[in-house]
Amino acid sequence: MGGGNGAKAAQKRARNAKAAAPKAASQLKTNTAAMNIICQQCRQTFLTTSRLPQLTLHAENKHSSTVATCFPDYKDPNA
Repeated sequence: MGGGNGAKAAQKRARNAKAAAPKAASQLKTNTAAMNIICQQCRQTFLTTSRLPQLTLHAENKHSSTVATCFPDYKDPNA
């Protein structure tokens, strides 16, 4: 009777493929590091990729203020 060497080889190949697969990295640390737009009134942070409409909503709804008051260092990349 056979020893099942084909099955053992397939199992070993599957284990090796799983071990060699790239690990999925978490995006949380990257996102936390990229939060460098800070509201000067409430100190809430926003991602670098935040655009003017999102910042305008925050300034008007939360503080009844303007973007220039809440985010004096913000420079619009489209301007």
